[in-house]
Amino acid sequence: MTQPIVIDIEASGFGRGSYPIEIGFYMSDGSAYCALIQPEAGWTHWDESAEAVHGITREVLLAKGRPAVEICLELNRRLRGERLYCDAWAYDYVWLSKLYDTVDLVPTFTLRDIRELLEDCEMTLWHITRASVELRLQLRRHRASGDARVLFETLLEARKRCAPDWTN
Repeated sequence: MTQPIVIDIEASGFGRGSYPIEIGFYMSDGSAYCALIQPEAGWTHWDESAEAVHGITREVLLAKGRPAVEICLELNRRLRGERLYCDAWAYDYVWLSKLYDTVDLVPTFTLRDIRELLEDCEMTLWHITRASVELRLQLRRHRASGDARVLFETLLEARKRCAPDWTN
């Protein structure tokens, strides 16, 4: 079975007016991509509770973020024709669309819900498996590429646990 590419997007908040601030993905070969997104002129919404989760300040984005057009072009080049999976499709789709719409580009890849890949057993074990993976990886930051890796590793581990010959 081909292993998926998993993507995660951090945002300025969750409500209307929120926008993507970081995008990252993780691939089966262990390579990862992560980029801070410089806020566009009209992107002003900021939720301090979201900042408390991801730890990225607006000041850091303004100083170190990359322009949206650069990120979109790079993602399109690297991910052309691929199918990417995320765990919060309803949010991630909106934020990805906002990123691309802002620079008048269209993604050359598709975004899907990771639950499409899960069998019943894997779905049942998902949360406990994710907790185990988070404990094992000990990632200290809640950031896009790290979150994408956690999702990828959780999927692999859940598949192993649900395999007929799996033993603990």
